[in-house]
Amino acid sequence: MSQEFVPDDNLSARPNDASAVSEQKVVQITVVGSRAAVLETIHTLYRLGFAAVGDWSPP
Repeated sequence: MSQEFVPDDNLSARPNDASAVSEQKVVQITVVGSRAAVLETIHTLYRLGFAAVGDWSPP
């Protein structure tokens, strides 16, 4: 997920393995806009692997 955006200085074969995920910190993201724009942003972030659609609170 967000680890995909972190450069892999070690050039490991699997930089996004489970050990990397367990070290991630929780952040809160707020999306503000029209209902359509918020839903589009949530779906775009899902397609990018950032967060599942169900991870968001209801609009």
